[in-house]
Amino acid sequence: MSSVTCDLTISLDGYVAGPEQSLEQPMGVGGKRLHRWMFEEPDQHESERAGILAAGAYIMGRNMFAGPGDRDASWRGWWGEEPPYHAPVYVLTTEPREPLVLSGGTTFHFVDEGIVAALVRARAAAGSKDVAIAGGASTARQYLAAGLIDELRLHMAPVLLGGGERLLDGVPDITLEPMEVSGSGLVTHIRYRVVH
Repeated sequence: MSSVTCDLTISLDGYVAGPEQSLEQPMGVGGKRLHRWMFEEPDQHESERAGILAAGAYIMGRNMFAGPGDRDASWRGWWGEEPPYHAPVYVLTTEPREPLVLSGGTTFHFVDEGIVAALVRARAAAGSKDVAIAGGASTARQYLAAGLIDELRLHMAPVLLGGGERLLDGVPDITLEPMEVSGSGLVTHIRYRVVH
């Protein structure tokens, strides 16, 4: 069976998004600083970037797809007409809607039956490839707490956000076994095996 992975960029004080998330600042105040490594040093971190995009299917929360506040059915996500996923994406929601087919092989499917149902559908779509929990923090916490993530890949930015969306709040005691550490001045990549 394929693995379930989760890649998240996180601040030193444990936040994956800054405070005061809004349409204008979907990553919150200061949140863009977390991802400098992806845009300022893309060649240096090519293997990590490729690993993020290697999954056969993705799962994300409604807030990652739509951001804070309500969106109508015309909302098409943050990524334009060709999102980077190039695979099926299952969006956890309480308001189902028809699948959203975009260019490059990305189709957003809206799942209102919970995290296990989304994982079953994503595994079927991924075939032999991994399923990636794309975020945000609440979605990652739910899958971690349920023991459904096999590998947690944290990309730790040397940034203090002081508030916002914390990754591990409320997650029960879990065992993380470090597998690999690498990085640069903008980020430290840590791959953990989640021991069940």
